[in-house]
Amino acid sequence: MPNQAQPAAAIDGPGAPGAPAVLSVDGIGKTYVEPVLSDVSLDLHAGEVLALTGENGAGKSTLSKIVGGLVTPTTGTMTLAGAPYAPASRGDAEALGVRMVMQELNLLPTLSVAENLFLNRLPTKGGRLGWIDRRTLAENARHAMAQVGLDAIDPDTPVAALGIGHQQMVEIARNLIGDCRVLILDEPTAMLTAREVDLLFEQVERLKARGVALVYISHRLEELKRIAERAAVLRDGRLVHVGRMAELSSERIVTLMVGRDIGERIDLGERRIGEVALKVEGMTRGKVVRDVSFEVRAGEIFGVSGLIGAGRTELMRLIYGADEADAGVVKVAHKGPLEPARIASPADAVKHGIALITEDRKGEGLLLPLPIAANISLGNIGEVARHGIVDAKKEAALAQTQIDAMRIRSSGPAQAVSELSGGNQQKVVIGRWLARDCTVLLFDEPTRGIDVGAKFDIYGLMGALGRQGRALVVVSSDLRELMLICDRIGVMSAGRMTGVFSRENWSQDALLAAAFAGYENREAIMHEPLEPDAKAPDLPGANAADNNTLEH
Repeated sequence: MPNQAQPAAAIDGPGAPGAPAVLSVDGIGKTYVEPVLSDVSLDLHAGEVLALTGENGAGKSTLSKIVGGLVTPTTGTMTLAGAPYAPASRGDAEALGVRMVMQELNLLPTLSVAENLFLNRLPTKGGRLGWIDRRTLAENARHAMAQVGLDAIDPDTPVAALGIGHQQMVEIARNLIGDCRVLILDEPTAMLTAREVDLLFEQVERLKARGVALVYISHRLEELKRIAERAAVLRDGRLVHVGRMAELSSERIVTLMVGRDIGERIDLGERRIGEVALKVEGMTRGKVVRDVSFEVRAGEIFGVSGLIGAGRTELMRLIYGADEADAGVVKVAHKGPLEPARIASPADAVKHGIALITEDRKGEGLLLPLPIAANISLGNIGEVARHGIVDAKKEAALAQTQIDAMRIRSSGPAQAVSELSGGNQQKVVIGRWLARDCTVLLFDEPTRGIDVGAKFDIYGLMGALGRQGRALVVVSSDLRELMLICDRIGVMSAGRMTGVFSRENWSQDALLAAAFAGYENREAIMHEPLEPDAKAPDLPGANAADNNTLEH
């Protein structure tokens, strides 16, 4: 018997103190080889948003999957609307009004948007099996899409033709169809634009008014404070705090998550800025990337900022040879003086000492079902194989070296990467390239979707790479993050690099102005000294005398 709970009418009225508990979990635990969740007890109330937060690996996803019917708990019980609740599958949970929007999209790319939205309930003509009523399907799809701001998209569009942000909105729309009593949103805004985030939050307010209980999982603390009434914090599989969001500062939440104070400052260690290690001249590809030039020195962390669609990722792909450029030259000082590199493919880039840590680590950076050892050896086949045959002992030893060096939390080289937290998956991608002697590391959104503690681990790793004399290029949508870790920041706007700022000259206002400059037909504002009015905290670690050499 999957459960005994029966569908009930929607609860009227928004949540408030004393509102009925729609879902209760009591003493929930889950053990695989080791416990990943222990003795969690929590109530979800009608018409409220509960923020569920914690570091990667804290147990957030496991708890959510238990509630959503994807994982069976080892210990504990649950009740839904006062009745016993033990779903045997995701389908069981959805039939009872418990829905979950996961980070991993659950869409069929070859089918249309409309077909994905109503896959399990396609309208038929005259009730005849096999004959889909396309007109009704399109009308129903338009109504569902309008709720999340997808009005401008044709319902017949194949999902594969949509960007990742729009695919995320389709996944959200799919879960809002029909009766919904509990909705779990797992990092729903990671791929969304600001406008799409606003549309999502508008829909959340409507759901609250209907009495839906929402669980909102996110590492973006500003979003949690904006949308949630209460916060539940998990650490190492245990619930360490439940309280009103209004009474929690961001600093307090972070301290609860990691068990220590992190603060706003970070010491990346003593780095000596050396000679130019990477020089890009006139890089161009259509209107996406237009005549971009910049250089990065050994030991330097160079940030690339800009609005969505400004050409940041496209620029990294051109440097790496993943896309073909119309024009442009890449020069690299790899085991010798700076000289032009012929890069027609990623393999060429790697030979010249350039590595790319992609923004889509799951789709492009990792083979999730394979073990850590296989993923790390992907970029180091020459080290672990002879005559096409992989030496398992060498492969495991190479992986263990990177696991130890990067403090990857795992059971060992044989553990599947899919079982790791997001932050540890990112470390595996980076570890693959650290095993090679790469001069230039291109990081595209390296901390997207990982928690605060793991972010600081990645920052510390970047500092260590800088101290080794490697040149780092970091693309990030988080301007504050770039201001925290970078020596200089280049700003992309409408395909052009409209500004390059050193730490002594930048401000948030100046960086944002450069991000909009390309859309206002303004001239590029390269290296102009500007009065700082919102400077990031000072970054100890880069030699002050060396930093002065970065100004132009």
